[in-house]
Amino acid sequence: MDMQALLQQAQQMQQQLVEAQQALEEAEVEGTSGGGLVKVKLSGRGQVEDITIDPKAVDPDDAADTAETIADLVLAAIRDAEAQVERLQQEKMGPLAQGLGGGGIPGLPGF
Repeated sequence: MDMQALLQQAQQMQQQLVEAQQALEEAEVEGTSGGGLVKVKLSGRGQVEDITIDPKAVDPDDAADTAETIADLVLAAIRDAEAQVERLQQEKMGPLAQGLGGGGIPGLPGF
């Protein structure tokens, strides 16, 4: 086993990991619900960045029902965006886990 080659491979993987993390930091995904009435933007790390609610989602004649409906739509949009973040993370980080022999990355569930 060539230690120099092993060390070089580890450095390359570290660089790829840094690049993947940077790509996730810069990425943004959008989840929607209610046919686009509610939109939620998340960073590639899963942090909520923005929530937009179309005024058409608001029924001024039924505030209680509207509040419940909007809460449900926001939750659905967040779940949609989270699923997209998970796919993006797998796309960016998954190949790195495979490069480790499929054993995953310790401390990072799912990788």
